[in-house]
Amino acid sequence: MMVRPLRRAAWLIGSMLLGATVAALASEGEFPFDHALMLEAAPMRGSKRIPILEIAEDGAASIQLWCASARGQATITADAITIVPGAVESAQCTADRQNRDESLLAALAQVAGWRRQGDVIELLGATTLRFHLMTN
Repeated sequence: MMVRPLRRAAWLIGSMLLGATVAALASEGEFPFDHALMLEAAPMRGSKRIPILEIAEDGAASIQLWCASARGQATITADAITIVPGAVESAQCTADRQNRDESLLAALAQVAGWRRQGDVIELLGATTLRFHLMTN
């Protein structure tokens, strides 16, 4: 008599796991709009700051660089992306940080494609930029 409730429980748990797996695979190909993406890089010496990119569904982009910040506009399709950085909000930085900011903005302006593997989003262009989806 106990076999039926156990089968039902096992079926229910299996169904829930299958649903979670299908949902995870479906999000695998979607761009993570409205989520913070942290650049895969070590912090610069003397700082804990790492660049973060956030793109809203309407394409508005918020870019936190090594030192300064910028706004921009992004256009994203199934596997293509273009990012047009806007003006940089000035900040007092060392020359090294300013150079890194300029290099990152230039690399973002050159991206043409993107792909997602789990929580890793790669922006593909002259330089491949790897970002991690911040899930906390």
